[in-house]
Amino acid sequence: MTAPLGFSTAEERTDLPAAAPDGAGVVDLLQKKALTETELLAALSEEYGIPFWEELPTDHIDTGFTALFSIQYLKKQKMVPLDTPQGCVVAVNDPANFQAADDLCRLLGPPERPVVLATQDAIHAAINLAYDLSRSTAKEFFQEMNEESTDSLISEIEETGDLLDETSDAPIIKLVNLLLSGAIKDRASDIHIEPYQASVKVRYRIDGILYDILSLPRKIHSPLASRVKIMAKLNIAEKRLPQDGRIEIKVADRSVDIRVSTIPTAFGERVVLRLLDKTSSILMLSDLGMDERKVGIFNRLIKSPYGIVLVTGPTGSGKTTTLYAALTSINSTEVNIITIEDPIEYQIDGIGQIQVNPKIDLTFAQGLRSIVRQDPDVILVGEIRDRETAEIAIQSSLTGHLVFSTLHTNDAASAVTRLIDMGIEPFLVTSSVIAIIAQRLLRVLCPKCKEAYTPDGESLANLGIDMKQLDRHPLYRKRGCTACMNTGYRGRTAIFEILILDDPLKRLILKTSDANQIQDEAMKRGMTNLLADGAKKVLEGTTTIEEVFRVTRILKRETDIEA
Repeated sequence: MTAPLGFSTAEERTDLPAAAPDGAGVVDLLQKKALTETELLAALSEEYGIPFWEELPTDHIDTGFTALFSIQYLKKQKMVPLDTPQGCVVAVNDPANFQAADDLCRLLGPPERPVVLATQDAIHAAINLAYDLSRSTAKEFFQEMNEESTDSLISEIEETGDLLDETSDAPIIKLVNLLLSGAIKDRASDIHIEPYQASVKVRYRIDGILYDILSLPRKIHSPLASRVKIMAKLNIAEKRLPQDGRIEIKVADRSVDIRVSTIPTAFGERVVLRLLDKTSSILMLSDLGMDERKVGIFNRLIKSPYGIVLVTGPTGSGKTTTLYAALTSINSTEVNIITIEDPIEYQIDGIGQIQVNPKIDLTFAQGLRSIVRQDPDVILVGEIRDRETAEIAIQSSLTGHLVFSTLHTNDAASAVTRLIDMGIEPFLVTSSVIAIIAQRLLRVLCPKCKEAYTPDGESLANLGIDMKQLDRHPLYRKRGCTACMNTGYRGRTAIFEILILDDPLKRLILKTSDANQIQDEAMKRGMTNLLADGAKKVLEGTTTIEEVFRVTRILKRETDIEA
């Protein structure tokens, strides 16, 4: 290894600078935040004469070293080899740890490489990226085998005796690990393992859409399901009843919580895994997809002293994310916020969060009763599922609390009908609910491959877009590239309709619970419905006409019927 100090071997490095900082003292300074890591490395750079790189180039990272060193070793030593435009270098966090860097260079070759200093976070990020890129997929795991080796693999899986052995190199363990790591790499929210008569299908849900990933031989299903059930601490002998469990895993520096659900089908147990990346950051209100007007309205609503704010939509429409963004926005030392959720998706500092547990009779209703005795200012109820929970939430709002919750309805107006259908009196709905927000998630066009085009007049008419608007707003359609897995979309954003219960709407609700009448009155009073908000996203070039129709298909069918 060649460093600017002129040393080439460990033996020659006997005369290190006398002023090298004391390790314990430096750690103490860092812990007390008297010195930042960047400031320390800048000082060490001058002391040792080694360049300090605040950012490491990872655009063309070489993953060859991943076969020689374990990820744990490199992270422990806080070093990573890199190929840069300036040549091969070794990034280290501790310039005094030259022995490990020399060993790395001797194994990799050439034996002499320049050394640079980098922060621990930058080195860990480069290591994680390299191992992530080098990781094979479950599909490759099977494609690399011919028919003979596949038969041998199936035989080996069937003969595997101890599935509890985490350190075993059993093929089924490797397969499950590859399925999980592949799902995280592809940004999947769910993994479906579906047994059929002749095969087992594995599908990932990415950006709300299911994609076929792998088709496996039927024989693999039983050990595959058993392995997942063991990880989730479920009863592997019970195959006739549905079961629910949970797995916590760590992939590189990402902590992932996995909810596991199994149900018996005609050809074996169907397994669905819901992945939740606990290290992903909570979105702010401005990141949700609302325009400035809606953000302003939402900000005023969540700062109300009391009342209920409901967020509605089908499962997987981002309701919880919206409520977390609201809680984060009002979270402060002056406000006592308590939530009851199933499950707790993100931990938020400064907020008391309760996990529903039906096994010990800790339901939403029971938990909500206890919460109101904790002197809260703001309460989040994960979901209003029954009359009892709805009644307690309403009583909480009437006694001076701001309550957030979710409902499963198709639009905002239907939430009123749903509450009344649960047995809540209309006067209680109008007294407590201050606003209802309906939302859907739209896939966002891939910025690298989207292309402009002119759609047909019927599609524009169904969406409520005038052809003249295309002069100022070109529309785009999907195409597909490697960056978006040839889907044409990458990521998602939300569309919203915000129904505010003002006095005229309250008077209407006291007369009728007809969702269509409530919706019409709200739109007369300035509410933008989901279809119109989706049309705005199309004009902005964010998404496609087809995507808006997909997520607002009920509204489209109504338009077709009227036409």
